Amino acid sequence: MEFRHIPIMLNEVLEGLAIKADGIYMDGTLGGAGHSSEIAARLGENGRLYGFDQDEEALAAAGKRLEVFGDRVERIHANYENAVGILKERGVSGLDGILLDIGVSSYQLDNAERGFSYMQDAPLDMRMDRSQSLTAEEIVNRWSEDEITKILKEYGEEKFARNIAKSIVRERQKAPIETTFALNEIIKNAIPAKMRADGHPSKRSFQAIRIACNRELDVLERSLSDMIDFLNPGGRIAVITFHSLEDRIVKNAFRNAEHPCTCPPSFPVCVCGKTSKGRCVNHKPIVPGEEELEQNSRSKPAKLRIFEKTGLE
Repeated sequence: MEFRHIPIMLNEVLEGLAIKADGIYMDGTLGGAGHSSEIAARLGENGRLYGFDQDEEALAAAGKRLEVFGDRVERIHANYENAVGILKERGVSGLDGILLDIGVSSYQLDNAERGFSYMQDAPLDMRMDRSQSLTAEEIVNRWSEDEITKILKEYGEEKFARNIAKSIVRERQKAPIETTFALNEIIKNAIPAKMRADGHPSKRSFQAIRIACNRELDVLERSLSDMIDFLNPGGRIAVITFHSLEDRIVKNAFRNAEHPCTCPPSFPVCVCGKTSKGRCVNHKPIVPGEEELEQNSRSKPAKLRIFEKTGLE
């Protein structure tokens, strides 16, 4: 299956990163290299792009797309949470731009055997990094009712989280839940019929299980501060998110980096000593335009936020 990647808000990302020909950049979610190929095309001989992805199939597909740029681009198999440490080990002292395109890729959704989609019957997998041990099947069959309820509520914002968790635990006692369609049926039956009209009944639950399986929100929350610190003066980080939980994490991280002072408002001067790391380039998220929405319906929930590190170009 071909690894297709339609880059979301490509022009907005390229403009937001303000790419310099001799700059050093990182794409923490390389995917099919839709964004990275355009970033690399704007680099000169002294420019450099490091592309990270935990999905080896994505790295292989990106390699074909990026081979024209030679050693200007380096692909690295790793979760972006480890990117700063890996780059420091390689002697990189700072970056001029970072891109994160958070969430599941179209390839992963469309490739039935990966088990991400509730629209195709497949083994319950959902691993972005197929070398990790934790799978969606293990979560569904081994986690407690309370643990499943918690992730469905927190990561899926599912109103019927407890009902669904109870049904999962009851059904797995009869036989292991091994496929996406088997899980679909359990979720559907746990939601009152009159409440199933709001999209596919499994949408929120599958999202929650996928996020838990890949630790997506934890990784994002822990990584942003270190990435901002690793930017060179004038460097920028651009983050594309696809649902409110991710966007809230990015918004809060950027806001705290811009205004870190923890002194009470009544204090006449700051005494906490925390200084701003830079500025939010856009305080309201950038969203896809009408033309992009017509061409790529999956771009609809996307939001782009950009932060610039303090310092002169």
